[in-house]
Amino acid sequence: MAVKIKTQHGLIDIDNDVIATVVGGAATDSYGVVGMASKNQIRDNVNDILKRDNYAKGVVVRQEDNGVAVDVNIIVSYGTKISEVSRTVQSKVKYNLETMLGITANAVNVTVQGVQVLSE
Repeated sequence: MAVKIKTQHGLIDIDNDVIATVVGGAATDSYGVVGMASKNQIRDNVNDILKRDNYAKGVVVRQEDNGVAVDVNIIVSYGTKISEVSRTVQSKVKYNLETMLGITANAVNVTVQGVQVLSE
């Protein structure tokens, strides 16, 4: 499914993969986030951090009446405050969706699927 935006010049369709890429980029750009995790690690057979071209596997986008709800699956860095990292991800994802795509994020649900110790 895609988000449809009607303008005076016509219709704009934004695919869920585009939304997932914007969400994944915003999430991984946040301090304390090591990377994206797959939403279904058993089915996808992925235990590693997702690369930029696979962000759609770590994000679930649901269309709602006046916007979208997104679920973001992340891996955080050991030693960071998980609640603060999650709040930062929520606000950054919401901001990027509104500024880049013109889409209102009604809910940004963050699931921390792992903690990774970064080597020095």
